[in-house]
Amino acid sequence: MTKSERPLNAPTVLIVGAGPTGLTLACELARRDVSFRLIEAAPGPQPGSRGKGVQPRTLEVFENLDVIDRVLAHGRLAMPMHSIAPDGRVTVGGAVPESLANRPDIPYATSLITPEWRTEEALRLRLAELGGAVEFGTSLVGFEQSDDGVSARVAVGRGGVSARVAVGRGGGDGEVAGGKGGGDGEVATVAARWLVGCDGGHSVVRKRAGIAFEGETREEVRMIVADVQADGVDRDAWRVWRHAEGIVALCPLPSTDAFQYQASIAPGQDAQLTLANLQAVLDRRTGGTGIRLHAPEWSSLWRANIRLADRYREGRVFLAGDAAHIHSPAGGQGMNTGIQDAVNLGWKLAAVAQGAPSSLLDTYASERRPVAAHVLGFSTARLEQMMRAKDIPTRRDASTIQLDIGYRGLALALDDRDDNAVLRAGDRAPDATELATTGGKRRLFDLMRGGRFTLLCFGGAVEGGVPRLGVRVLRVVDEVADGDDVADTAGQLRRAYGAGERTLVLIRPDGYVGVVSDAGDASAVAGYLGAVCGAGV
Repeated sequence: MTKSERPLNAPTVLIVGAGPTGLTLACELARRDVSFRLIEAAPGPQPGSRGKGVQPRTLEVFENLDVIDRVLAHGRLAMPMHSIAPDGRVTVGGAVPESLANRPDIPYATSLITPEWRTEEALRLRLAELGGAVEFGTSLVGFEQSDDGVSARVAVGRGGVSARVAVGRGGGDGEVAGGKGGGDGEVATVAARWLVGCDGGHSVVRKRAGIAFEGETREEVRMIVADVQADGVDRDAWRVWRHAEGIVALCPLPSTDAFQYQASIAPGQDAQLTLANLQAVLDRRTGGTGIRLHAPEWSSLWRANIRLADRYREGRVFLAGDAAHIHSPAGGQGMNTGIQDAVNLGWKLAAVAQGAPSSLLDTYASERRPVAAHVLGFSTARLEQMMRAKDIPTRRDASTIQLDIGYRGLALALDDRDDNAVLRAGDRAPDATELATTGGKRRLFDLMRGGRFTLLCFGGAVEGGVPRLGVRVLRVVDEVADGDDVADTAGQLRRAYGAGERTLVLIRPDGYVGVVSDAGDASAVAGYLGAVCGAGV
């Protein structure tokens, strides 16, 4: 070891990359009191609206993380989209789909528009509340792994800061050596039990792990994306102008005075990110509306990279988010898929760290990689549709807003229902309102906050008992007597779960149904918890 290399106290998890995926994973670990370090090569928070669409399933994740109020405060739900034809005719989209409107099982029926930097800001604030922080200006140099853990080398460059090992709500457990950020590129060694790469499409973790990133780069499919000021256009809707050479769009960014500018760039068209070129494209494709742009605050030339890692794990190294899958932005799926990767992996890492069987970690890839493959297919089809129609598709249903993602038939799904049942193990757990508790009327999702297992007992008391450590038990009764009782005053809970008089439903920490037993088989629930979590229940 050279003089500039120093060993550090060992966190349980080293997370590389502090975008939405890495931040969500850090929050998941922090609230479960699992030690981690979250490093980010950039010197500070990244600018730009980037992935501005937050899907309803992700909003449910944010509610469970207690970050939903901040996210909603800086966004707008159901923003209208005006698609403007060359002859001036306007088609309006963006409304809540009729099939999803006014449903108590779905608290968020439409996407939220908010700049990605706002989403990251909200997650950083939540992480700070939980005792964690991002180490900016700190990059991964390399790593080696063994059966027992990962030894990583990290460089603290200019803008970096001395680090603490974050341990959930308790904050750091003492100062550790990590460089003082004087710009000397000091290298430190970090010993961790696991390493997670959340470091984007050019992931250093993925490359160092030797994991192939299969797919294609389509150089002929490009788009200018920029955050701009604009005069001569109001902020009441997202506007898309259709033109023979391609689209141009202006989407107002809530909580700012900027718009996200988008313009498709075909082969041979000018792709410069100058204000003059952005204005020229806008003028041509709108037919001269008089809208005037001001200097971009952030801009990027996007190219169609469509890729999926051939595996999500190499020993003690995992991939999540864009490090594992990169998508077309059509349909707003990429950031949301990454956030949900982090939630899935986070509770499983915490459970194993606290005594669950290590085999639980195998279910991360088996559940999440098929989801990413599906999303890649969907977003690519939307991209092709946009290129053909020279328009942004506006169709919305449960699939487009990620409410139909599930894990039926996989290892963590157990039930005694037949294939005709509306709700099966592996499905997203639906919400319900009008639940009477000792604390007043509540929603099911309110009662599920905190990332624990939740057991719904529709027969009241559970015959045979189940493990209670780490499990929130809710007895569905006619009259509320204590804190575990819930009265389903409007019948919404029974309808949503198709419950009978003895039904037991175990909901996982990430909001998916783990077990359904209409027979009221408590031993099946107990066996599931023991097999999945062991001492980590």
